[in-house]
This record gives sequence, C-alpha cells and structure tokens, in this order.
Amino acid sequence: MNITTSLAAGVFVGCLLTAQAAGAQTDAEKEHAELAKALAGVKVSLQQGLASSERQGRPISGKFEVEEGHLQLSLYTDKSGKFSEVIVDHQSGKVAKTEDITKPEDLTAAKEQAAAMAKAKRSLRAAVDKTVKASPGFRAVSVYPGVRDGHPIAEVTLVKGQEFKTVTATLD
Repeated sequence: MNITTSLAAGVFVGCLLTAQAAGAQTDAEKEHAELAKALAGVKVSLQQGLASSERQGRPISGKFEVEEGHLQLSLYTDKSGKFSEVIVDHQSGKVAKTEDITKPEDLTAAKEQAAAMAKAKRSLRAAVDKTVKASPGFRAVSVYPGVRDGHPIAEVTLVKGQEFKTVTATLD
C-alpha cells in the first residue's frame, strides 16, 4: 500500500469516526431536549421521589426519563437484598407502581448501586438537596451512586432550561 492510499484510508476512517461521534452527540442532545421539555410544569422533585420510594426500601438511584414518549420518575430501591423499581407519579409524588428488578443488566446495576450505598453515610436525598442548593435555578433529574478512590459518591445531573450539568457529591 502506498502513502497516498494509506493517507486516503486514514482520512476515510477519521471521517467515519467523526460522523459516528457527531451522531451519538446528537442523540444525547435530543434526549436532553426531550427531557427538558417534558419537565416543564412538573412540580415533584427528584428529592420528593426519593422520599416517596423509601417505603419500598433504601433508594439506591433515581431519574426522570422519557419512556415511550411519557415522562416518568423511576427509582431503584434495595430492601434486604431485594431490588425494586419504583415509579413515582411526577404530578402527585405518590408511588404509582413497584416492580421487582429481574432483567440481568438492571439487576447488575442495582447490585453495584447497593454496594456503593452500603459505604455511604449520607442518603442520596441529602446529597441531591445539597447539590441543588449549591446550584441556584437548577433542578436534579438523576442521581447515581458510585465509589471513587474508595469513597462513596453520587453523580447528580441537573438541568436549568436546556442546560445540563453533572456534579459529583460525596456520600461520606
């Protein structure tokens, strides 16, 4: 293969990778725009959803999401090693539905979240409250626990209008 052919092949591959990255970014931007639009007028906060789900077990994650064109507030809970997905009505703040988590990828995520929360001294709700207070005008749309450098953390995603940002909060 000569240098011209190699260079042309490299440029072609680079263009393909750039196009794929641009497409993925566009999908994420579309999801963010759809979520921001769906949240307009919603009075129930993520923190209220976390509080409502506590009756079903310890909240280990939570998020607002657009599922099949409809906004829902979905939370994972852990009660003595039994994992549930709790759907909270985003208008009333009451639990609308609770289902056992059985799909393997969801169960794996729930177990990882529960392991991170086992190390936590603060609740997700407390972490979200603190993060929202430090970010005037923003509302929390998701929270996921993890462990970084041996310490439990929560990744809190916030939105204000069309602007999204993710903040890391400590849980110890």
